[in-house]
Amino acid sequence: MKRSAWMTAAWMTATLGWAGAVMAQSADDTERAAAEKWIETRHVISLEQQDWRLGKELLTDRARVLEKELATVREKTTQAASETAEVDRKLAEARARNDQLIAAETRMREAVTVLETRLPGLLARTPEPVRERIKPLIQRLPQNPAETKISLPERFQNVIGILNEIGKANGEVTVATEMRTLADGRPAEVKTLYIGLGQAYYVSAKGEAGTGRPGAAGWDWQPANGLAASVTEAMQIMQNKATPHFVPLPVKIP
Repeated sequence: MKRSAWMTAAWMTATLGWAGAVMAQSADDTERAAAEKWIETRHVISLEQQDWRLGKELLTDRARVLEKELATVREKTTQAASETAEVDRKLAEARARNDQLIAAETRMREAVTVLETRLPGLLARTPEPVRERIKPLIQRLPQNPAETKISLPERFQNVIGILNEIGKANGEVTVATEMRTLADGRPAEVKTLYIGLGQAYYVSAKGEAGTGRPGAAGWDWQPANGLAASVTEAMQIMQNKATPHFVPLPVKIP
């Protein structure tokens, strides 16, 4: 009995020792697995933290780039708005100038039309030598000023040229050889002395003389044979064939 009890006790002790060893081994394995899991978790966390920091840096850099781009866009928008305002201002000025030019052109067109309409009447009162001198300009006058295709500058230049020549002739004394119908109805060659645009005298080789005055339909010539000597004398002075001196001639003032 004693031997059997001892053996039983020894078996139980051995069993408990094995069980304790097994339990200790199991605890070590659990602790090791937990430690490995913790290390793995820390590694994952470290990687995620590293990725987060990298992502944050990328996002920060991208935000800076976007802020710069936004600032550039705002600057360009402001500049474009300023340029647009300047363009609008210049466009408004150009339109205003264009309106002024159109108004000025309208006034000029009206003025030159009036002048062209009145010129025929003025030309009728102009001495024939003067009309002959400005004949090329007269031929350029439009038949119908209201519907002509001649450019406005050309029309103005033409009218001014005619008026300048007429104005110049009005301050001159002109001697011309012309054909004139005398009192007996026959044509004869005469020398005519024009005093500006307001008075004229003529004399023929036979001593037939007369005076001339401009009228609405042209020059009106009246015989005045008694002026032949005076008219001849005045013409000789104008042609440097006599010493200048005073020659009395009648002048009719309207």
